[in-house]
Amino acid sequence: MEKIINVAQYIYEEYKKMSGSVIDEMKLHKLLYLTQRESLAITGQPLFEEEFEGWKYGPVCREVRSCYTEDGMFSNEDIEEIELESAYIAKNVILQYGALESWKLSQLSHKEISWKNARQGIPDGQNGNKKLSLDDIRKDSEKVRPYDAIWDMYYDEFEDGEIR
Repeated sequence: MEKIINVAQYIYEEYKKMSGSVIDEMKLHKLLYLTQRESLAITGQPLFEEEFEGWKYGPVCREVRSCYTEDGMFSNEDIEEIELESAYIAKNVILQYGALESWKLSQLSHKEISWKNARQGIPDGQNGNKKLSLDDIRKDSEKVRPYDAIWDMYYDEFEDGEIR
């Protein structure tokens, strides 16, 4: 299982390579959430064990929030490479959702069961610290038809059922 910080750094670097700009913190959190959801949809397993909180603008991970800077996540000695399958899933999420504005991704996250359940009892406009349930994220993943942006096909269209 990956550490969320390593996945966040991968997304940070890949997004910068693809777009030529630095990813903003809100977009990073939303892409991390979507990567977790996508991993559950494709493999049935979470990509990382760290949790998200249901903040007013969507899922946020405190571990990532505490170390995000526009210069990168950590110094190089603190970051480990992620597995190829993890990188494949994360890159695919960037290709599918990376061009969307942060506020659009926030709006998308507000439609997720996991975020709605974590926001129960919290007044609009206030941050919350209730965790998103992995079981709820799993429910969110069930409505996803995994799409491979690299091959321009849905996973269920591959003859052999492999992701590569």
